[in-house]
Amino acid sequence: MKIRLLAVGNRMPDWVERGVEEYRKRLPRDFALEIVEIAPGMRGKNADVARAVAQEGQRMRERLRPHERLVALEVEGQSWSTERLAREADQWRHAGSDVALLVGGPDGLDPGLSSSAQQHWSLSPLTLPHPLVRLVLAEQLYRAWTLLVGHPYHR
Repeated sequence: MKIRLLAVGNRMPDWVERGVEEYRKRLPRDFALEIVEIAPGMRGKNADVARAVAQEGQRMRERLRPHERLVALEVEGQSWSTERLAREADQWRHAGSDVALLVGGPDGLDPGLSSSAQQHWSLSPLTLPHPLVRLVLAEQLYRAWTLLVGHPYHR
């Protein structure tokens, strides 16, 4: 199984890149995490926010692969414990499909993409900065994997 994080935003700080890479390299090939950066829509003074979100959604759709399970990360999604994430990941793996985790831009995920997602997951009711979302996701995926294989990382 491959897990791809499709996230709006680019030029992450070095600390984010280093942190995400640390967890990516710990994951085995059959639980690999790939980060796909999606260019943000045009924003600025008097910008059309709906158009920016639609642009981001279109760019994200162009990067999706056939048969990927779509999981939208949204504040309104279900809150999962680490143990629940491990169970979900185990189900994804046994279903034999790859997974695309979708993270929208500053104004959220394109509504069309959100409605086409098979699952809606919330990392927190807090509004998290996008760089931190990437790092938390990478760490939690690694932690979920350690639970599945009985590794002592998760105690």
